[in-house]
Amino acid sequence: MARSEQLDVLERGNIYFLVRPRVEEHDPEGPDDVQNLYVVLSPEGRKIYRSLIIGRAQLPDPDASGRQKHWGFVDAVYRDPKELSRALREETYSTKTRGERHRPAARPVGEGVYEIASHKGHTHLSYALELPEQPGEVQGDLGIEAEASYVVSVKNPDQPSPPRMGLKREVHLPQHLKEAFGGRKFADADPPELLDHEGVEVLLVAATSDLRRELGSDLPGRTQEENRSSADIFRDLRLRASKHPVEPLFEGRWA
Repeated sequence: MARSEQLDVLERGNIYFLVRPRVEEHDPEGPDDVQNLYVVLSPEGRKIYRSLIIGRAQLPDPDASGRQKHWGFVDAVYRDPKELSRALREETYSTKTRGERHRPAARPVGEGVYEIASHKGHTHLSYALELPEQPGEVQGDLGIEAEASYVVSVKNPDQPSPPRMGLKREVHLPQHLKEAFGGRKFADADPPELLDHEGVEVLLVAATSDLRRELGSDLPGRTQEENRSSADIFRDLRLRASKHPVEPLFEGRWA
Protein backbone atom coordinates (compact mmCIF):
# COMPACT_ATOMS: atom_id res chain seq x y z
CA MET A 1 0.00 0.00 0.00
CA ALA A 2 1.30 3.48 -0.83
CA ARG A 3 2.17 5.79 2.00
CA SER A 4 -0.67 8.10 3.01
CA GLU A 5 -0.62 11.46 1.26
CA GLN A 6 -1.39 13.00 4.63
CA LEU A 7 1.81 11.56 6.12
CA ASP A 8 4.97 13.68 6.13
CA VAL A 9 7.91 11.66 7.47
CA LEU A 10 10.22 13.92 9.46
CA GLU A 11 12.69 11.32 10.69
CA ARG A 12 13.22 7.57 10.75
CA GLY A 13 15.81 5.26 12.25
CA ASN A 14 16.38 2.46 14.74
CA ILE A 15 14.63 2.25 18.09
CA TYR A 16 15.83 0.30 21.11
CA PHE A 17 14.09 -0.54 24.39
CA LEU A 18 16.03 -1.33 27.56
CA VAL A 19 15.17 -1.69 31.24
CA ARG A 20 17.31 -1.04 34.29
CA PRO A 21 16.39 -3.22 37.30
CA ARG A 22 16.19 -1.57 40.69
CA VAL A 23 19.32 -1.36 42.83
CA GLU A 24 20.26 -4.79 44.19
CA GLU A 25 17.55 -6.44 42.07
CA HIS A 26 19.53 -9.15 40.30
CA ASP A 27 16.58 -11.30 39.17
CA PRO A 28 13.73 -9.00 38.06
CA GLU A 29 10.43 -10.79 37.60
CA GLY A 30 8.19 -7.95 36.50
CA PRO A 31 7.74 -4.18 36.13
CA ASP A 32 7.75 -3.66 39.90
CA ASP A 33 11.42 -4.67 39.82
CA VAL A 34 12.27 -2.10 37.12
CA GLN A 35 13.78 1.27 37.92
CA ASN A 36 13.82 2.76 34.40
CA LEU A 37 12.44 1.98 30.97
CA TYR A 38 14.69 3.49 28.31
CA VAL A 39 13.73 4.24 24.72
CA VAL A 40 16.78 5.01 22.58
CA LEU A 41 16.26 6.70 19.21
CA SER A 42 19.07 6.43 16.66
CA PRO A 43 18.00 8.49 13.61
CA GLU A 44 19.20 7.67 10.10
CA GLY A 45 21.99 9.84 8.74
CA ARG A 46 22.95 11.32 12.10
CA LYS A 47 25.47 10.21 14.71
CA ILE A 48 23.27 10.87 17.71
CA TYR A 49 21.60 8.67 20.30
CA ARG A 50 18.70 10.05 22.32
CA SER A 51 18.01 8.14 25.52
CA LEU A 52 14.50 8.78 26.85
CA ILE A 53 13.12 7.55 30.16
CA ILE A 54 9.42 6.70 30.13
CA GLY A 55 7.39 7.38 33.26
CA ARG A 56 5.84 4.46 35.16
CA ALA A 57 8.37 2.25 33.36
CA GLN A 58 5.63 1.39 30.90
CA LEU A 59 4.41 2.61 27.53
CA PRO A 60 0.74 3.56 27.17
CA ASP A 61 -1.57 0.96 25.67
CA PRO A 62 -1.73 2.01 22.00
CA ASP A 63 -5.25 0.62 21.63
CA ALA A 64 -6.53 2.97 24.33
CA SER A 65 -6.60 5.60 21.61
CA GLY A 66 -6.60 9.09 23.09
CA ARG A 67 -7.43 7.80 26.56
CA GLN A 68 -4.04 6.80 27.94
CA LYS A 69 -0.99 9.03 28.10
CA HIS A 70 2.41 8.79 29.77
CA TRP A 71 5.12 11.33 30.38
CA GLY A 72 8.74 10.84 29.45
CA PHE A 73 11.86 12.92 29.15
CA VAL A 74 15.17 13.02 27.32
CA ASP A 75 17.57 11.75 29.95
CA ALA A 76 20.75 12.01 27.89
CA VAL A 77 21.96 12.68 24.34
CA TYR A 78 25.10 10.97 23.12
CA ARG A 79 27.24 11.58 20.06
CA ASP A 80 29.48 8.60 20.78
CA PRO A 81 27.76 5.21 21.30
CA LYS A 82 30.56 4.17 23.63
CA GLU A 83 29.37 6.81 26.10
CA LEU A 84 25.87 5.35 25.98
CA SER A 85 27.27 1.86 26.44
CA ARG A 86 29.15 2.97 29.54
CA ALA A 87 26.03 4.59 30.98
CA LEU A 88 24.11 1.31 30.64
CA ARG A 89 26.68 -0.88 32.37
CA GLU A 90 26.40 -2.27 35.85
CA GLU A 91 27.80 -0.09 38.61
CA THR A 92 28.98 -0.60 42.16
CA TYR A 93 29.07 2.41 44.46
CA SER A 94 29.36 3.16 48.18
CA THR A 95 26.87 4.94 50.46
CA LYS A 96 27.30 6.19 54.01
CA THR A 97 24.23 4.41 55.36
CA ARG A 98 24.00 1.18 53.34
CA GLY A 99 27.57 0.53 52.40
CA GLU A 100 28.34 -0.89 48.98
CA ARG A 101 25.42 -0.98 46.54
CA HIS A 102 25.06 -2.61 43.15
CA ARG A 103 23.19 -1.12 40.21
CA PRO A 104 22.50 -3.84 37.63
CA ALA A 105 23.25 -3.40 33.95
CA ALA A 106 20.41 -2.37 31.68
CA ARG A 107 18.77 -5.23 29.78
CA PRO A 108 17.73 -4.96 26.13
CA VAL A 109 14.05 -5.83 25.72
CA GLY A 110 13.28 -4.70 22.17
CA GLU A 111 14.70 -3.55 18.86
CA GLY A 112 13.01 -2.18 15.79
CA VAL A 113 12.53 0.70 13.41
CA TYR A 114 10.72 3.96 14.04
CA GLU A 115 9.63 7.12 12.38
CA ILE A 116 8.43 10.52 13.50
CA ALA A 117 5.85 11.87 11.08
CA SER A 118 3.40 14.69 10.78
CA HIS A 119 -0.10 13.30 10.32
CA LYS A 120 -3.46 15.07 10.34
CA GLY A 121 -2.26 18.09 12.29
CA HIS A 122 -0.05 16.40 14.87
CA THR A 123 3.11 14.31 15.08
CA HIS A 124 3.30 10.55 15.59
CA LEU A 125 6.09 8.44 16.99
CA SER A 126 5.56 5.00 15.47
CA TYR A 127 7.64 1.85 15.69
CA ALA A 128 7.66 -1.79 14.59
CA LEU A 129 9.63 -4.44 16.46
CA GLU A 130 12.20 -6.69 14.82
CA LEU A 131 13.27 -8.33 18.08
CA PRO A 132 11.90 -10.32 19.73
CA GLU A 133 10.18 -11.97 16.78
CA GLN A 134 7.06 -12.36 18.93
CA PRO A 135 6.55 -10.06 21.95
CA GLY A 136 6.59 -12.12 25.15
CA GLU A 137 5.90 -11.67 28.84
CA VAL A 138 8.48 -8.92 29.25
CA GLN A 139 7.14 -6.84 26.39
CA GLY A 140 3.58 -7.34 27.60
CA ASP A 141 4.50 -6.12 31.08
CA LEU A 142 6.18 -3.01 29.67
CA GLY A 143 3.55 -2.15 27.07
CA ILE A 144 5.87 -2.84 24.12
CA GLU A 145 3.79 -4.06 21.17
CA ALA A 146 4.76 -5.65 17.85
CA GLU A 147 3.95 -2.23 16.43
CA ALA A 148 2.46 0.92 17.88
CA SER A 149 1.91 4.60 17.26
CA TYR A 150 1.65 7.47 19.72
CA VAL A 151 0.84 11.11 19.28
CA VAL A 152 3.95 12.81 20.63
CA SER A 153 4.10 16.35 22.00
CA VAL A 154 7.01 18.28 23.45
CA LYS A 155 6.54 20.45 26.54
CA ASN A 156 7.74 24.04 26.40
CA PRO A 157 10.54 24.18 29.01
CA ASP A 158 9.81 27.87 29.58
CA GLN A 159 6.24 27.13 30.70
CA PRO A 160 5.33 25.84 34.22
CA SER A 161 4.54 22.16 34.69
CA PRO A 162 1.28 20.87 36.14
CA PRO A 163 1.25 20.42 39.96
CA ARG A 164 3.48 17.57 41.20
CA MET A 165 4.75 16.98 37.68
CA GLY A 166 7.74 18.01 35.63
CA LEU A 167 11.49 17.91 36.03
CA LYS A 168 13.76 20.27 37.88
CA ARG A 169 16.34 20.26 35.09
CA GLU A 170 17.33 23.27 33.07
CA VAL A 171 16.76 22.90 29.35
CA HIS A 172 18.69 25.05 26.95
CA LEU A 173 17.06 25.25 23.56
CA PRO A 174 18.42 27.43 20.76
CA GLN A 175 16.18 30.28 19.73
CA HIS A 176 15.00 28.69 16.48
CA LEU A 177 13.67 25.69 18.42
CA LYS A 178 12.01 27.88 21.05
CA GLU A 179 10.06 29.48 18.22
CA ALA A 180 8.44 26.11 17.48
CA PHE A 181 6.28 26.60 20.59
CA GLY A 182 4.94 30.00 19.62
CA GLY A 183 4.36 30.73 23.31
CA ARG A 184 2.27 27.56 23.77
CA LYS A 185 2.80 24.96 26.50
CA PHE A 186 3.24 22.14 23.97
CA ALA A 187 4.44 21.74 20.42
CA ASP A 188 4.57 18.89 17.94
CA ALA A 189 7.89 17.07 17.67
CA ASP A 190 8.55 19.10 14.54
CA PRO A 191 11.40 19.45 14.00
CA PRO A 192 12.56 16.24 15.74
CA GLU A 193 15.70 18.15 16.78
CA LEU A 194 13.61 19.30 19.74
CA LEU A 195 14.51 15.89 21.19
CA ASP A 196 18.25 16.54 20.89
CA HIS A 197 18.34 18.34 24.24
CA GLU A 198 18.60 16.78 27.68
CA GLY A 199 15.72 17.44 30.04
CA VAL A 200 13.13 18.00 27.31
CA GLU A 201 9.82 16.47 28.40
CA VAL A 202 7.51 14.61 26.07
CA LEU A 203 3.92 13.41 26.30
CA LEU A 204 2.99 10.16 24.56
CA VAL A 205 -0.72 9.70 23.87
CA ALA A 206 -1.99 6.29 22.76
CA ALA A 207 -3.02 6.18 19.11
CA THR A 208 -3.07 2.66 17.64
CA SER A 209 -1.35 -0.72 17.37
CA ASP A 210 -2.34 -0.93 13.70
CA LEU A 211 0.01 1.25 11.66
CA ARG A 212 -1.63 0.38 8.37
CA ARG A 213 -5.00 1.60 9.62
CA GLU A 214 -3.64 4.76 11.25
CA LEU A 215 -0.86 5.84 8.90
CA GLY A 216 -1.69 4.12 5.62
CA SER A 217 1.06 1.45 5.50
CA ASP A 218 3.65 -0.50 7.45
CA LEU A 219 6.96 1.02 8.46
CA PRO A 220 9.67 0.60 5.80
CA GLY A 221 12.29 -1.98 6.77
CA ARG A 222 10.03 -3.81 9.17
CA THR A 223 10.56 -7.22 7.54
CA GLN A 224 14.32 -7.30 8.17
CA GLU A 225 15.28 -10.39 10.14
CA GLU A 226 17.57 -10.05 13.15
CA ASN A 227 19.40 -12.60 15.26
CA ARG A 228 21.99 -12.78 18.01
CA SER A 229 24.87 -12.08 15.67
CA SER A 230 23.27 -9.29 13.60
CA ALA A 231 21.16 -7.43 16.18
CA ASP A 232 21.70 -3.69 15.78
CA ILE A 233 21.33 -3.07 19.50
CA PHE A 234 24.75 -4.62 20.07
CA ARG A 235 26.44 -3.30 16.94
CA ASP A 236 24.96 0.21 16.90
CA LEU A 237 25.00 0.87 20.66
CA ARG A 238 28.32 -0.94 21.27
CA LEU A 239 26.73 -3.17 23.91
CA ARG A 240 28.39 -6.45 24.82
CA ALA A 241 25.89 -9.29 25.02
CA SER A 242 28.01 -10.92 27.73
CA LYS A 243 27.41 -7.91 30.00
CA HIS A 244 23.66 -7.52 29.48
CA PRO A 245 21.18 -10.38 29.97
CA VAL A 246 19.61 -11.06 26.56
CA GLU A 247 16.74 -13.42 27.40
CA PRO A 248 14.19 -10.56 27.38
CA LEU A 249 15.33 -9.50 23.89
CA PHE A 250 15.38 -12.88 22.15
CA GLU A 251 12.92 -14.94 24.18
CA GLY A 252 10.62 -12.34 25.73
CA ARG A 253 11.15 -13.66 29.26
CA TRP A 254 12.60 -11.95 32.32
CA ALA A 255 15.26 -14.62 32.98
